[in-house]
Amino acid sequence: MINESMLASHLYTRGLPDVDLLIRTSGEMRLSNFLLYQCAYAEFLFPSVLWPDFTVADYDAALMAYGGRERRFGKRL
Repeated sequence: MINESMLASHLYTRGLPDVDLLIRTSGEMRLSNFLLYQCAYAEFLFPSVLWPDFTVADYDAALMAYGGRERRFGKRL
């Protein structure tokens, strides 16, 4: 029988926690099929800075933005 735990056990990321925050640099607002299953309840940030120019300050700003969000994990208000 196919269920969530069986599917998760066959992923390359098995045993790892799901993604909480995905930062996609360069301003691209797409995932390109990257970790689709693991990002189901992730928060997304799309800074316009390119990856080689992404600094610790940019990372800190991303974490601050993430920290200010209300995570609902798919639940409606």
